[in-house]
Amino acid sequence: MKIDLTDLFNGNSKELNISHTVDMSDLVYSTYTPIKEGVKVNGKLYTRADVVFLDVDISFTFTGFCDRCAEDLTKNFDFKIKKVVVEKLQNEKDDDDYIVVENRVFDLDAFVWEEVSLSLPSKMLCSDDCKGLCPQCGANLNVSECDCKKDIDPRLSALLQLLDE
Repeated sequence: MKIDLTDLFNGNSKELNISHTVDMSDLVYSTYTPIKEGVKVNGKLYTRADVVFLDVDISFTFTGFCDRCAEDLTKNFDFKIKKVVVEKLQNEKDDDDYIVVENRVFDLDAFVWEEVSLSLPSKMLCSDDCKGLCPQCGANLNVSECDCKKDIDPRLSALLQLLDE
């Protein structure tokens, strides 16, 4: 969705409301596509003292797999973004707080793609204390303990013989 910001930059309009759903069903995370229902964007573009601001709430549901135990997971993400919209930057160092638009046209879909892609964690976990899978038998350690013997450092195997006697 491309939004013409000419009226906001010229001062002819004070506010543009945004209520849009961005289709991100082809976003690949790891090896699968986790966003099935789209990304909801609600908010507004508005002018205060001849400065154009973007204030939006982005929300979506992530459906995928835990990177430790491989169980199915569903997580809801919701975050707010507040940025200043400009036609050009004077100083390239502070570009995280600004959105630069060309020809006074703001591409909302491209902006949302970038923000959602950057907001996803590098590893998706079902819970912060996920124990994962046993490396020997493959049992899910969140559900039950396994009976596998722990690997013993071969340098300490002589000491193990003392314990057996």
